[in-house]
Amino acid sequence: MSTATTDNSRGRKVRALLAGGLVLGVGAAVTLAAWTDQEWAIGEFGAGSFNVEGSTDGSAFADHDSEAGAAQLEFEVDADNLTPEDVVAAPFVLRLDDATTYDATVELTDAAGSGANAAHLTYGIIEVGSAAECTDDATGSAIVPAGTALDSGTAGFDLVAGADGEAGAPVTLCFQVTAGPDLLQGETGTATWGFTATSVE
Repeated sequence: MSTATTDNSRGRKVRALLAGGLVLGVGAAVTLAAWTDQEWAIGEFGAGSFNVEGSTDGSAFADHDSEAGAAQLEFEVDADNLTPEDVVAAPFVLRLDDATTYDATVELTDAAGSGANAAHLTYGIIEVGSAAECTDDATGSAIVPAGTALDSGTAGFDLVAGADGEAGAPVTLCFQVTAGPDLLQGETGTATWGFTATSVE
C-alpha cells in the first residue's frame, strides 16, 4: 500500500513539473514574438526681430529709445525767435529696421511740455510724403490735430516691415508748432514726444 502511494505522489509531482514546464515554454514563446518600434520628434524655435528707428531728415536713421537720447527735431529757422501766431515745422521719420520681421502699430504714448512758454505753444502732426515736404503750411493726413497742447495728444499709425533684409517703408511725421497770442517775451518752452511701437503678425 505505501509503495503505491509513493508512486502516485511521484507521478503527481512529475505532472506538476511538466505542467510548469509547459507554462514556462509558452511564456518564452510570447517574449520572443514581441516587437518594438519607436518614433521621435524634435522642434527648434527662434525669435524674430523688432526694432523701430527714427530720423530727422529721412536719410540718417538711428535708435532713440529713451527720453535722454531723444532725437533733436530740426525746426525751421527762427524757431528760437518766435512771435505770437508764428508756426514752425520739423519732420520726424520712423521706420522698421532691416532686421525686423514683424509689422507694427505705433502710438504717441508720451507728450510733455516744460518751460515758461510751454502753455503758450500748441502743436499738430500730419503725415507727409517726405522730410522735404514738411513745412509750416504743409497739408497731409492728420495724426494729431492742430491746436493740441504740448502735454497732450494721442496718435496711431502703422509701420510695415521690409522684405528680404530691407528696411520697412518710412512714415514721415511733420510736427507743426504754433505760438499762441500770449507768448512770453524772452522765455522758452520745450516739447518732448514719445512713441511706442507694438509688433503685429
